[in-house]
Amino acid sequence: MNDYVTMACYAALGAASAGLLGWPAVVLLRRRSLALSLFTVALVTAASLTASTVAVAQAMLLDKHDYVVVTIILGMGCVVSLIVAAFLSRQVVAGSRALARAARTVGSDEGFTAPAAPLNSELSALSSELQATSARLAESRQRERALEHSRRELIAWISHDLRTPLAGLRAMAEALEDGVADDPGRYHARMRIDVDRLTGMVDDLFELSRIQAGALTLSLSRVSVYDLVGDAIAGAYPLAQERGVHLIGGHVAPAPVEVDSREITRVLGNLLINAIRSTPADGTVAVAARRDEREVVVSVTDGCGGIDEQDLARVFETGWRSGSARTPRAPWGGTVQGGAVQHHGDTGAGLGLAIVRGIVEAHAGRASVHNVMGGCCFEIALPAGG
Repeated sequence: MNDYVTMACYAALGAASAGLLGWPAVVLLRRRSLALSLFTVALVTAASLTASTVAVAQAMLLDKHDYVVVTIILGMGCVVSLIVAAFLSRQVVAGSRALARAARTVGSDEGFTAPAAPLNSELSALSSELQATSARLAESRQRERALEHSRRELIAWISHDLRTPLAGLRAMAEALEDGVADDPGRYHARMRIDVDRLTGMVDDLFELSRIQAGALTLSLSRVSVYDLVGDAIAGAYPLAQERGVHLIGGHVAPAPVEVDSREITRVLGNLLINAIRSTPADGTVAVAARRDEREVVVSVTDGCGGIDEQDLARVFETGWRSGSARTPRAPWGGTVQGGAVQHHGDTGAGLGLAIVRGIVEAHAGRASVHNVMGGCCFEIALPAGG
């Protein structure tokens, strides 16, 4: 047993000596090529094995023949191990270089192009992550382009919608100044209407900017959706009477919700006014609310005739307006041209429905729209109040 302990000590001493001599090389090469580092590790391992074997052979006092045999066997083993280490390190470096070339395609228009050569598991995992990152960058770029397009549309619509009331205000002001207005009271009333319209547009722009900047502050409280719908219907009822539209709210469950009642009342008001102005005379706008497992869904159904399928996904975009002609009455923000109507155009510069979606999503809810028989149905899902 003492002999075995002695040989173990000699082997440990020889291996430690080689390891200590090789460790500075490993440290110095840690920032160099991976292939060189791997080969150095294999070389230090072979040197440690050689040193421990030689130390044990010297302690055992082998004769010259046996010593040469042990040395030859040890040398051949070290050579083969170094060749294998060099081959493997070259494979790793080749895979790393291929992945580095492929990484240059991340974020390109063509998308990430994975290396054709087979990679080890770690590099394959990195390649998958790069591919996922490239896909996310492509989606982000697509959203940025869509947002930029929406902003351009918004600027165009704002310019268009501001020009008309401003030109009217200027003309009426000049007429009043020149004393050629035959009915100044009517001119003043019209000027008040145009100013109110401009004020509403500015308010909508301010609200939308707060939503998009994440600065919308909510004061959540537990209220009944029945009360919210009732307040919204009461506010929209005069417009429905003026337009000859039947406003129905008979299927509203008294379910509790955790919301900012002021903001949700604005959402429902926007949807109701939009629906009323998109529905022809003697048509019906119906409001309903149902309780699901974890949310309360409020729906507003109108008689606009429906929205084109390709436009459904864009209804809540900033500045969006439909170009479809379906109903005989000019709706909210729409214009009549040769008897055709652009429906669900939104208030002002196309901000009302964008504000609806922003406020609902700020409540961790969702807004959606789908076509129904004779019209379309807008739905907002809000978190239930327990």
